[in-house]
Amino acid sequence: MDQLTDPAYYILLSVLEARHGYAVMQYIEDMTDGEFIVGPATLYTLVKKLQKAGLITLLDSPGDRRKTYEATEEGREMLQREIERRRRMAAHGAQAFQHLQGSEGHEE
Repeated sequence: MDQLTDPAYYILLSVLEARHGYAVMQYIEDMTDGEFIVGPATLYTLVKKLQKAGLITLLDSPGDRRKTYEATEEGREMLQREIERRRRMAAHGAQAFQHLQGSEGHEE
C-alpha cells in the first residue's frame, strides 16, 4: 500500500490504540464530529486489507468475542508518511487558490 484512502486513513488512526470494531467506528465519528462515518462493511473490508499489508494486527483477547486491532510499527510509519503527504496536498491546494486570486485581477 503506497497511499491510504480516506477510510483506511481514519481506521489506521483509530487503532493507534487497541480498539475493537464498533469502537473504531465510534472513534472515527467522534474524532471527525460526524463529518466522516465508516460503516461495518467498509470497516471489515479495509481491516482485512490493512492486516494483509502488515499495517494492523489482530490482538489475542481470550474470552472476548470482539476482535481488537492495533497498528503495527509499519502501520505507524505509514500513517506518519500519509500525514505528511496530506499536508503537502493541502499546501498545494492553498497555493493554487493563492495563484488564482493573484491572477484574477490581471486578466484582460
